[in-house]
This record gives sequence, structure tokens and C-alpha cells, in this order.
Amino acid sequence: MACFPQLLTGALSQYPIRKSTTCRTIRNQCLDGREIKLADSAGSAIEWTLTFQELIDDEVGALRDFFVSMEGSLGTFTFLDPTDNLLAWSEKFDQSVWQKDPLLQLSSGVADPSGGCCAFHLMNSGGAPQRLKQTLDVPGGYYYSFSLWVRGQAGTVNLVRGVETAVRSVGPDWSRLDFASASGGGGQTVEFGIELGPGAAVDLFGAQVEAQIGASNYKKTTSRAGVYECCRFVDGGLVLSTVGPGRHGCVVRLRAH
Repeated sequence: MACFPQLLTGALSQYPIRKSTTCRTIRNQCLDGREIKLADSAGSAIEWTLTFQELIDDEVGALRDFFVSMEGSLGTFTFLDPTDNLLAWSEKFDQSVWQKDPLLQLSSGVADPSGGCCAFHLMNSGGAPQRLKQTLDVPGGYYYSFSLWVRGQAGTVNLVRGVETAVRSVGPDWSRLDFASASGGGGQTVEFGIELGPGAAVDLFGAQVEAQIGASNYKKTTSRAGVYECCRFVDGGLVLSTVGPGRHGCVVRLRAH
């Protein structure tokens, strides 16, 4: 899998980031003067303008090598949108993208921390640890931050990220738990989720994954999330600027259909 590279800081981009969406409408004028308009989903595109400054030699070298490997705008690659949540159905844990171990019981309609009723109650009725997880087609060696709101009786849960787990404390009030660091795994897919011990029960809301070293403001998703698997460079050349030793910059434009 070819994927747009992260910086050594664990970030995929720097601010400012410009993101725009282009849509196309098919228009047909009938002989009687009527017009028929229909949205053309195949004609929509999303474009990002990423501005990089103060890149060190290794970072600008990795970006240049990746651009060369894609042969400019010819090759396609995966881009993990730094402005979005990489998980689909971030508030719908009963959707098929969420894989639930067989002894977990899931129920909806629970009061959530934003004042609605979109949280879920999750209970492990078995005698062994059970997991609720979502698998993303993303590189295993990147930095990732996995976060979600959890509340329950005093105890602990395990946050799962690939082959790694992190123990987090849970209390009766809503708290946003986060598992963020460099990933120690490899491969082309990564699992993100929560693991409950035997007999444990918690309420869940607002799961989020970002390709960076910390959680940002929560972004709700439905079927469309921030993993774009058919992305290209817009420009056929990569213009780099250098203002001093180990101080480089460039502007990169990407487009996904």
C-alpha cells in the first residue's frame, strides 16, 4: 500500500490546510422547455492544499521520494485526511463496520455527553475478554490517536490499536479516553477498538481515529470517513524552497474522486 508519508513529528500536514469539494450536476433541457437536473456522484472530487514549512532534510527527502515513486500525478495512493475522523459510523456501533465478539451485548438509546441519546451500552456477558473493533486499511507503522467517550462503574478497559493495548480507568462520569503514540506494528490494516473484561459493562460514544500523536476535536462520521484510497498529486512537479540548512518548504495539492 502506498500512503502519503507522515512527518517525523507524527503529523501528516501543517496548518494552514485548505480542503474543497467540487460537485457536478447533469442538466438536460427538454424540447418543451423543461429542465431535468441530476447530481453526478462520479463527477465529485475533494482537493487538499497542504503547506509545509521548516521541514528538515529527512522529511523533505521522504516527501520528494514519495512524489517520485508516484511518478508525479500518474500514480494513486492512500491519503489519511488530517481534517477528518478515519473511522466510519463513529456513533453507530451496531453498524456492520464494527466487529463485535460473540459474547458482547450492545444496546442503543443511551444519553450521551453532548446532550442527546446517541450513546451505546456495551456489556461482556462471557467469562473471557471481548472486543468491539473496526479495521481500517491503513499502514500499521504510522502514528495514530484512538479516542472515545466512556463511562461505567469504577474499573478499567483496554483500548486496542493493532497489536497493542492500553489500560485506561473508567468512572461514572463521561471521560474521553485516548490511546496515542507511535505504532509498533506493521502490515496494511490496523484494528481500533475497546476490550472489556468478563462481566464488565460501559457506555460508549464518539469513537475517533486520527493519523497524529494526539486527539483533536471530535468529528462525527457516517458511511464516509477520512481514508481516501484513490488519491493523486494534482501537479506534475514538486517545487521545493530552502531558506537555510535543514529548513525546507513546499506546497502540495492532492485530489481524490
